[in-house]
Amino acid sequence: MFHIIDNTLDSAEIRVVGVGGGGGNALKHMIKSGVTGVEFISANTDAQALQDIDATILQIGSGLTKGLGAGANPEVGRQAALEDRERISEALVGADMVFITAGMGGGTGTGAAPIVADIAKDLGILSVAVVTRPFVWEGKKRMTVAEEGLKELKEKVDSLITVPNEKLLEVLGRSATLLDAFSAANDVLLGAVKGIADLMIRPGLINMDFADVKAVMSEMGQAMMGTGEASGLDRAIEAAEKAIQSPLLEDINLQGAKGILVNITAGEDVTLGEYNDILERANDLSSENATVVVGTVIDPSLDDILRVTVVATGLSLEDKPMFIPVGVDHPEEDIQKIETKTSSGGEINWAEIERPTILRNGNKLSDEDSDSDADKDLSVDSEDYLDIPAFLRCQAD
Repeated sequence: MFHIIDNTLDSAEIRVVGVGGGGGNALKHMIKSGVTGVEFISANTDAQALQDIDATILQIGSGLTKGLGAGANPEVGRQAALEDRERISEALVGADMVFITAGMGGGTGTGAAPIVADIAKDLGILSVAVVTRPFVWEGKKRMTVAEEGLKELKEKVDSLITVPNEKLLEVLGRSATLLDAFSAANDVLLGAVKGIADLMIRPGLINMDFADVKAVMSEMGQAMMGTGEASGLDRAIEAAEKAIQSPLLEDINLQGAKGILVNITAGEDVTLGEYNDILERANDLSSENATVVVGTVIDPSLDDILRVTVVATGLSLEDKPMFIPVGVDHPEEDIQKIETKTSSGGEINWAEIERPTILRNGNKLSDEDSDSDADKDLSVDSEDYLDIPAFLRCQAD
């Protein structure tokens, strides 16, 4: 008996959940930009903020807040999401991937976003959060609330992309309007969603599907997402650099990425050399055992334009740790004041300083050190021994 096999593949279901006022504004920006292939959901405790958005509306915590918002209290936002946990779950059921966007530091976004992420996790949905961090001038309290929310959110989502609002001032300058600044921040979410949606929905010369995206982004922690376009002779390298250098994102170390996803979109004139240049640049970022997935889409309408989308995951925040010598657990407790002996005239006694430290200190060893076998064999009674070059002393030993 013959069976008819349906070879039609369903596209991956992508949903974008805007949580709170900041998340709702990001949704409006995406909808206005004409992103297709995704479903939008706006969740908020403020009923008024949900009135003018063309998305699936999810008012949460109405019994708790009476539709008046969370009052910048993240615990109220959290309880509101828990109150409507079942409704949130119903809105997410059937999705393969969910983007969660919110402004950290407020009430609804900070408190409810981790709950939405937790629900997605329970449903087995790949989750990526794209959130903003407050301006410094918004105050220490709001920044602390944001940090606590980010910490909780990072534990729930598969990948986290952070946009510090302070970067807007650095990159755009003081003369930029507020509308332009927040539009630039929302463009990060727009680029992430549009880039990944295109990867999974549009057929390619070298195809990439949802399984590829999941392999790169699942349980990877800190992430970055960038898209770059260029034309001309060096378009491949220029586009790759623009995609990798995302000035509005959190200061993160791109080296040693655990997962890298690269999508190249160009016309029919894309060359093997250009393809190689892009992948070499991407491989510079990856760790030895990284999962690297590459897709290529031929789009004749692009003419001379080449577009590169890069997703790097499993990254670490850029920091400058204090140098701590090996074996010192609490350097601040072990720091000793170094005194320089001087002559009676106040001048430095260089002859004394040139003597080895162990001799200046009178060969003082702790009781524990002096009992070791190694110390019994080591003789430092004479400066003549220390005059012998170290490599000769080692050979003699």
